Amino acid sequence: MAVRIRLARAGSKKKPFYKIVAADSKMKRDGRFLEKLGTYDPASKDLSLNKESIDKWLSTGASTSETVTKLLNKDGYDIKMTFVPKQKQEKKADASE
Repeated sequence: MAVRIRLARAGSKKKPFYKIVAADSKMKRDGRFLEKLGTYDPASKDLSLNKESIDKWLSTGASTSETVTKLLNKDGYDIKMTFVPKQKQEKKADASE
């Protein structure tokens, strides 16, 4: 089971609010999660974290999403990007001729 620390959306339409959760990478974005690690409100830029739980999950090998990595680095963590999305491959110019 590959564990990811990522955002789960909550809140109403056009007023997002996010929970920072540890979840199995195969679960849906807002689906079942293992543990709630904190919250993030993008409107007020309010970030609250449970640092003990985050340290526990990072030490067991959980990877973070790109957005969570940026949020944690702003809060004082030093996390390298562990997940790199695949780049879209450009079509070769030779194939169209």
